[in-house]
Formats: sequence, structure tokens, C-alpha cells
Amino acid sequence: MAVDTSIPADSSGAQHQLTEALGTDFFSVRHQFTDAQWDTFTAVRRFVDHEVIPRAAEAWDAAEMSWDVINGLPALGIVGDDITGYGCPGLDHLTCGLVSMELARGDGSLATFHAVQSGLAMKAIAMLGSEEQKQEFLPAMARLDLIGAFGLTEPEHGSDSVSLETTARRDGDDWVIDGRKRWIGNGSIAGRTVVWARDAETQAVKGFIVDTSTPGYEGTVIPRKGSMRSVWQADITLDGVRVPDRDRLPGAETFKDTGRVLATTRGTCAWMALGHATAAYDAALRYTLERTQFGHPLASFQIVQERLVKMLAELTGMQLYCMQIARLAEEGDLAPTIAGLAKMNNTRKARWVIAEARDLLGGNGILLDNHVIRHMADIESIHTFEGTETVQTLIVGREITGHSAFT
Repeated sequence: MAVDTSIPADSSGAQHQLTEALGTDFFSVRHQFTDAQWDTFTAVRRFVDHEVIPRAAEAWDAAEMSWDVINGLPALGIVGDDITGYGCPGLDHLTCGLVSMELARGDGSLATFHAVQSGLAMKAIAMLGSEEQKQEFLPAMARLDLIGAFGLTEPEHGSDSVSLETTARRDGDDWVIDGRKRWIGNGSIAGRTVVWARDAETQAVKGFIVDTSTPGYEGTVIPRKGSMRSVWQADITLDGVRVPDRDRLPGAETFKDTGRVLATTRGTCAWMALGHATAAYDAALRYTLERTQFGHPLASFQIVQERLVKMLAELTGMQLYCMQIARLAEEGDLAPTIAGLAKMNNTRKARWVIAEARDLLGGNGILLDNHVIRHMADIESIHTFEGTETVQTLIVGREITGHSAFT
């Protein structure tokens, strides 16, 4: 997957060497790419190598969003993922995966911003919105003229999000929303947030496109994060927020409709985990080739080679998982349990690969300039969001045994 498309390294300094990706396509999966897929992949790879990675450590350290980098995404033709029309790129599923992988290889925060914008906020409108809503919001969101957020998780409801307590009551031609949300990516900077709330009368879960300038909406950045530091998650308070009925998602009538949107993003998590692991493996391989100890390159020692090979084996397996879920998605056969298994497997393997890379870099492994520690912290977010490993395990367990271990 991570094929070397970079320009030859020069001797100008460590930063250039750190940002040029090595080749990790050990099973030659690149040959399965179409020309269009390859063109998008290489364009995003160059953007990541030369625009994203040189700025990532500083932004992560300062917990600041890299707007100069974020604003470069529309020119790549990737905002909106597989949505067709409305100014969106209509990418195939493999290309979407490759984009997510590459953005995460550079900066997990940037990949998360893109996933929230394209895979949650825009996808909710594309899948569940009216034609008028799609025409109004999606083109502006594809240009990043309008930032979106997806407000589902609550302070007391993460894995059991189906139990959400935010309410919406009908009042004439409006809905009045009251409640709280937590861990909402882009929630403090979005122009529109898709808010999920329970109908006070019917108890059914509905979706609303909330204008964040509406009185009663307040989004506050969650401080002191140790992961995904350069993308902002927010605590959101909704206090009597009035939303016109025209901004209710007509296709969102039950929590199952919410689940349809979430199911599309589980596979994205598997690809993002692959990107983080690829970055860590590349850093470890380069470091051990260049670092001399006891008079020899670290890569010449048997134990180091063994560890690198085992890392590559796990990385290659993650690649094959991702390739298959892309094929299944293209055929319309990607079940939520399959995506969940891929997410569970790849986040678990990525954590191990990154930990091995961190160890191989020795004391230098904790320096942000060497990138690995940033990926080590950021993979913890992917390990948790869109369904924890435990929840994914129980969902797949129910599928294969026929017995539910949870309500």
C-alpha cells in the first residue's frame, strides 16, 4: 500500500529524511490500483510528505489546528469522499481508504478532521437529508467554506449512544433541542452540527442540522488532551436551541438510521490505523538503517531484523484487511460486523507496531521530531472512537454465536 513515490533524499537535514516515506508494499497490492486510484493516492502522498508532516509536530505540541494545511484539502479533490454530485468527488471505496490511510500516516488529527467533515457530517446529510438540504450544504462543505460536525456522543453515553438523553420537542414549525454532547470533533468551529436527539413525544431518535450561531448552542474545546491534540473536540450545550423543521433530516427516524451513517465510518478507522502503523514502521526502518551502535547499523543486528520483519508481517495483514473491506464496500456487501472486525484488528495491530517502533528508536523515540510518539498517542483515539475494541468484539461475537452478551 505505502509505495515509495517520494523524490530522492538529499543531505539537507533530518526533517527531509523523516518525511520521505519508504516502500512497504511487500505483497505488491499496488498492481490492483487503477490509474485514477494511483493518481489520487500519489497526489495525497506528496501533499502529506511535503505539507503535512513538516508541520505536524509543531501543531500537535501547541494543540493548534493547522488551517494552512486543512485549507489545502479541497484542491486534492478528496473532501466528501464517495458522495457523488453536489461538488463532491465521488471517489470509489478503495480510493477513500487510501486517502484516509495517507492523511493518518501524516497526521492523525488531520485525518480525523477529514473523517468528521466527509465521513460523518457530510455523509449524514447525503444519506438522510432532503434534496434541498444536499443542495444547500454539501457543495459548501466540499469546498470547506462550511465546516460540519456530528453530535451524537454524550457525557454519560459513549458506547451506549443509543441511550442518548438529548431531547427535541415540536413547537409549531420548529423543534426545540435541549441536552449535552461530548467529544464532538469540530463542534466548536463548525457552522453546522448534525445533532441527534430523542423526540420528546415518540422517543424516536431524529437528526437535525443545527446552525451553530443559534442562541442556546455553545461549543467549548476540550483541553489537555494527550491524543489527537491538533484537532479540536468539544463539549456542546444545547439550551432551548430552536431548529426549523426544514433542517430536520427526513431520513433519520430511528437510531438504526444513525447506525447506517456510523457503519460507513468503521472501515475508515481500519484504514486510519494502517496509516499510523505505516508511519511508525517507516520511521523505525529508517532509524535502524541510519543509527550506528557498537560500530554497526542497528539494522544489521539479528534481533532488530526479526522485530522489523514481524512489524512488516502485521502491517501487510492490515493492508489485506483494508483491501478486502474496500472490495466488499464497492460491491455493497460490507456488513457492519465485517467493518467492525477490521477496525478491531487494525487498531490492535497498529498499537503493537507503533510500540515496537517506539522501542527501536530508544530514547529518541519520545521526541516529536521523530514522529513515532505522536502516532503512539494518536492511535489511542482511533482505538476508542467509532466503537471501542470491546464493543466491536461483542458485536462480532453476537454475529458468530447468535448470543448477545450485552443489551
